Amino acid sequence: MKLITETNEDINFICEADEKSGRKNYFIEGIFMQAEQKNRNGRIYPTGVLMPVVEKYNKDYVAQNRALGELNHPQGPTVNLDRASHMIKELKQSGSDIIGKAKVMETPMGKIAMNLIDEGAKLGVSSRGMGSLKMTEGGVNEVQKDFMLAAVDIVADPSAPNAFVNGIMEGKEWIWDNGVLQERHIAQYQRQIKATSGRHLEEKAVNLFKDFLSKL
Repeated sequence: MKLITETNEDINFICEADEKSGRKNYFIEGIFMQAEQKNRNGRIYPTGVLMPVVEKYNKDYVAQNRALGELNHPQGPTVNLDRASHMIKELKQSGSDIIGKAKVMETPMGKIAMNLIDEGAKLGVSSRGMGSLKMTEGGVNEVQKDFMLAAVDIVADPSAPNAFVNGIMEGKEWIWDNGVLQERHIAQYQRQIKATSGRHLEEKAVNLFKDFLSKL
């Protein structure tokens, strides 16, 4: 399975005043994901793949107030609570689009996002999930049925080509290990080191480190 991210710019940042407290509330609204359209990363999400995933995410995360996202993408598929900036309140289908609404929280990262919005910074949202890809005859990478939505993050400068879709972790393989996602390459390195005798351990470690650097 690969870490898959998709950036979307067609969103609005809304600031509303709370009538009781007078405090500003910040929301993100707009298209969070799209099906049946080839995106700029050469990928397509079939409706039959994306919609069931969104339905499950709504049930397991949105309805349980667990649909957290981060400010900028982390280097893996999990959500880091210390970097959480917003919570998705709604995801609904509109044709082939997934329309979302998220509330920016008053966490350290959320406050940074609020300040960026106040200053007029151009921001976007970017979905993050795990899944496999299959190349079609038309040269499009089709996302497969094992896709799992992990989060929708707030990202900066979304108009930059491939700004957030070719990060150092996206192309890596990830595996489930006792309920925990681990990067396949790291697991392979660990197995090779354990299988190497003490006499050749230093040489093996150096070679594996070089191989690791070549993949960054």
